[in-house]
Amino acid sequence: MPRLDRRQFLRLAATLGATLAWGCAPGKFSRRGWNERRDSFPQGVASGDPDSQSVLLWTRRPFAGDRDRATLHLEVAADPAFAELVATTDATIAADADWTCRVLVAGLAADRVYWYRFIDDEGHGSRVGRTRTAPQDSDGKPARFAFVSCQNICEGAQNAYRRMLFEDLRAAPAEQLGFVLHLGDFFYEVVQYPEDLPDGTRYARRVRFPIRFPDGRKVLKDLNVPASLADYRALYQAYLQDPDLQDARARWPFVAMWDNHEFSWRGWQSIQEFGDETVPAQTLKVAANQAWFEYQPARVAAAGGTLERFVAPQVVDTPVHEFDGDGLGTEPNNRAAIDSLIAYRALRWGRHIDLIITDQRSFRSREPVARPEAKPFFSPDFPGLFPEDIASVLDGGKDFADGHPPATLEFGDTTVDNFRRDEPAQTMLGARQKAWFLARLRGSQATWKIWGNSLGTLDWRADPQNLPSGLAKPWPGKGYANFGGGDWGAAFSERAEIFDAVRDAGIGGFAIVSGDRHSFWAGLAAKALPPAAFEPVGVAFITGSVSAIGLQEAYESRLKPGQPLRDLFIANPNGAAPEPTVNLLLQHGVRSALAYAETGDLARAHALRNAELAPHLSFVDMGGHGYATVRVDADAMETEFVCIPRPLERSEGEDGGPLRYRVRHRVALWKAGEQPRLQQSVLEGDAGLSLAAAVAGHS
Repeated sequence: MPRLDRRQFLRLAATLGATLAWGCAPGKFSRRGWNERRDSFPQGVASGDPDSQSVLLWTRRPFAGDRDRATLHLEVAADPAFAELVATTDATIAADADWTCRVLVAGLAADRVYWYRFIDDEGHGSRVGRTRTAPQDSDGKPARFAFVSCQNICEGAQNAYRRMLFEDLRAAPAEQLGFVLHLGDFFYEVVQYPEDLPDGTRYARRVRFPIRFPDGRKVLKDLNVPASLADYRALYQAYLQDPDLQDARARWPFVAMWDNHEFSWRGWQSIQEFGDETVPAQTLKVAANQAWFEYQPARVAAAGGTLERFVAPQVVDTPVHEFDGDGLGTEPNNRAAIDSLIAYRALRWGRHIDLIITDQRSFRSREPVARPEAKPFFSPDFPGLFPEDIASVLDGGKDFADGHPPATLEFGDTTVDNFRRDEPAQTMLGARQKAWFLARLRGSQATWKIWGNSLGTLDWRADPQNLPSGLAKPWPGKGYANFGGGDWGAAFSERAEIFDAVRDAGIGGFAIVSGDRHSFWAGLAAKALPPAAFEPVGVAFITGSVSAIGLQEAYESRLKPGQPLRDLFIANPNGAAPEPTVNLLLQHGVRSALAYAETGDLARAHALRNAELAPHLSFVDMGGHGYATVRVDADAMETEFVCIPRPLERSEGEDGGPLRYRVRHRVALWKAGEQPRLQQSVLEGDAGLSLAAAVAGHS
């Protein structure tokens, strides 16, 4: 990127709502009194969104009583002993910004590690944080980062961060992580109180109760959700007191994007959904954006913000009835709430990484499969499955089949009017963001164009049409089944538009990193699967959750022995402990899953695979927790899945506990017109049923 001068950075800091600190050559030892008092800075310190000459630094120093403002002193040094200061500044913090502090430190050297600390006017100091700047765009050294998602302090431990810290502290400097990409669900806004959960457990997990909302709203009988800005702030305050999450934010710069739970579980645009109830929530969308701005050090533009704080637009909760041709609600309060904070952006890291980060929640249209009109297509006999052909029709809306959608939809003996026949195709990105994304993608000069996307793009489907007769009721659908909707796995038309743009522009090195599914996935990025043409244009990876409960764990509790199709999801071959046959179902089909459930013979199960089902997949672990790392250079991209045991309790060891497995997925850089090829190697542990058999495009 072009090097900016001090005046330009001052304008940038104002845009980001941050104080500016200007760096210089390492100077003298700090003479400021500093007495570390972590209790005065209970949420620790953090840094975010570095570029080659600047980085955002963050802390929170709350004050009690009638005081509404205070001043913090910041020191940035080239060494952990603060013998060589490179920048200092004073920053004002205020009660109306929840005492959070954002400082943009500029004028720094590229590809350098720095240390920083904050000091209040009583000499109380924060813990010391460590951060780093990005390499210059021309720097051809290999680059490395981690990506994570979905952490829940109420239902699990953040042992994944402990493992990440343990390994990075022992890595050679050239192999240490440059940054951590957090792909959302930083917290879960749906919480329960002790009175809601008398036995204190969910599934087989002990539930903690660190959060009680100052205001809050009860929904769906026994769930509590935020009802105010104070409630969203309470979530960040509680989560950032987790020691492992706090340690991680103190060691690496984070690059964060929200997913759904930072606003609302079933939320889209500024609208909430609870069951069949649709709730206008413009004021809460603004509150969620404000809290995110206050607690995440990100280079995001807040509408009307100042150096010190987020200025919330005045909005009123108003029903949204009218939508434009791209599915965006035209109601003015909806538009103002969405635009109160624009979080999609890009980060360049040396010659090899252009990280393009998109927002899948603020601009998306309503999810078709989740609408009440779609309920007839879910059968209780086939848990979680939805007919793929109907999902495709609903996704396409009036544009399906080149503008000729069917008038009715059939599922077994059920016929339903096509309620999407006159509506625009589903969008995840919205028109404005999608135009920005495609322009950035086409114009990127980096070796690897990495799409940081909170939602998975790999299809997840099953073949219930191949079930043996007599096992259960026949599948009412006409062919394959999709695992519901909610992510890019059911956003067929817009995903195809993006992948066609990659193909038509001859873009190589296209990779997608995602979260949200609470499971590890690796595969090839293709717009369609057989019997349609299978034409991969890139690679895609999904990380397991840090701690949130996954599908395998839910199935273990929900599907009891004796249920007709339990063996497709969870099985106890030869009376052994439960195993996730759902991994086989997704990669190889129903016959493979059933064969393994009966015999425990994986070779036999692979021999019965449906080769047409999932040629794009090379790895699926629906019970995986942990994190993923990426290493790129001029020749290849290597993604490692670091999987830990189910994080029921905090590990006592400094390493965060044992590993289940470490699996590396390697793809060599391919040329335009070629298809990428993934290679796998198990470096540690046992990946069990997660590995695909050798198939075309994988080895």
